[in-house]
Amino acid sequence: MSDTRPANFSSVWSDLTGVSFQQGYLDAGGVKTRYISSGTPDKPLLLFLHGVGGHAEAYVRNFGPHGEHFWTVAIDMLGHGWTDKPAINYELPDYAGHVLNVLHALGRESAHISGESLGGWVATWMAVHHPHVVNRLVLNTAGGWTAHPEVMARIKTLSNEAASEPTWARIRTRLEFLMCDKATVSDDLIETRRAIYAQPGFGGTMAQIMCLQDMEIRRPNMITAAQYRGIRKPTLVVWTSHDPTATPAEGKEIADMIPGAKYVVMNQCGHWPQFEDAALFNKLHIDFLLGE
Repeated sequence: MSDTRPANFSSVWSDLTGVSFQQGYLDAGGVKTRYISSGTPDKPLLLFLHGVGGHAEAYVRNFGPHGEHFWTVAIDMLGHGWTDKPAINYELPDYAGHVLNVLHALGRESAHISGESLGGWVATWMAVHHPHVVNRLVLNTAGGWTAHPEVMARIKTLSNEAASEPTWARIRTRLEFLMCDKATVSDDLIETRRAIYAQPGFGGTMAQIMCLQDMEIRRPNMITAAQYRGIRKPTLVVWTSHDPTATPAEGKEIADMIPGAKYVVMNQCGHWPQFEDAALFNKLHIDFLLGE
């Protein structure tokens, strides 16, 4: 029997080794919402929001370190993962309303909110339209500012293909889009997402979720320069050297508009820096949230 370990082998379970965590469901305004959490409710609440087509496992390498300081909760956002998938328009007010209901279900009036991609867009929307619920804000390769037709078309095509026919190859291709180092996409990560995408009816839900990749729908949901300038929450903007959706210069535009925002570029990372370079992300992120 061969004892050779594949070069790219990793597991969500090995990432969680030694981590005290919980997976469960909560009722968020009538929406059955799946979450993964670490830490305890006596700590400040940190809410992680993933990107479009994603799920809570995007933060599997962050639960341990963050749970030492925060009640760390990552949800499957509305229509995503194992959360309910109502037949609605998946626009920013819909996602934000769900997040407000999640906070209510958790018994909290506010939280640190950290979002990646679509999650960062929703986090920004919260800071603009519901500032009372945001303590500190982290925008991680966040959407909401740029609208590149070629990028939007690529995301829409890859996502719809993977959801309509969730083969191993299509799921791998969709995940590789996120990474600078394609070898980061392990068999375990592919199977985690494939099971989600194989849910009955998920192809139709994905088509609805992709509405924000249509310019006529995207434009009214985007964050304006005046809205960024009006954010008064301590903010960290994290970008990467190899983000496939926007350049570091475009990320800096966001940071420069938000008064007092801190801007960091993580090198040799794509759209998931919290996963590709978890050690650096965890340090930068925790230091900021602790006010250091």
